[in-house]
Amino acid sequence: MPDARLPLQIFEPRYLAMTEDAMSGDRMIGMIQPRRHEEIADGDHPEVFETGCAGKISSFSETGDGRYLISLNGICRFRIVKELPLLRGYRRVQADYAPFAVDLGTREEGPVDRERLLAVLRRYFEQRQLDADWESIEETSDAGLVTALSMLCPLAPTEKQALLETATLGERAELLVALLEMGVAGAGIEVGSKH
Repeated sequence: MPDARLPLQIFEPRYLAMTEDAMSGDRMIGMIQPRRHEEIADGDHPEVFETGCAGKISSFSETGDGRYLISLNGICRFRIVKELPLLRGYRRVQADYAPFAVDLGTREEGPVDRERLLAVLRRYFEQRQLDADWESIEETSDAGLVTALSMLCPLAPTEKQALLETATLGERAELLVALLEMGVAGAGIEVGSKH
């Protein structure tokens, strides 16, 4: 997601090569989800969604066993125009950032029904026996909270993709609330109930 930070542990040879190439250039990497999340073997080239997010490597360290530990800061979403030939084993695309130019400008936080979001989030976490630092959650901005929850909640890949593709923060927040409410209702707990 734009404005999100993603820690990654890089160990596959193709992604080690990609990270090295990014570090020797503009430190940018595009992330995009495969359409199917079954176990993907090294060297596979699964079908991917059309929309991903480019991020900049903001921290980098090497481990003693040949892995890289990086942090990627989301910059801008993109749509794939076409896939390019492999380079050192990793996939590359020609990307179109124009549909998501809003990611590069000043974003308004937009309308977020924070009370409703926090109410369903509490139910969702209780139901799944997930712990949360509610004090930190209360102090987080609307944009930061919606982005973090969109990435961290255990939602289906297609649901996470839908969240990525929303046009505005307000739309993302509405979709997130609806997904959490469906998750709660699907487990037999009424969203408005107290327990």
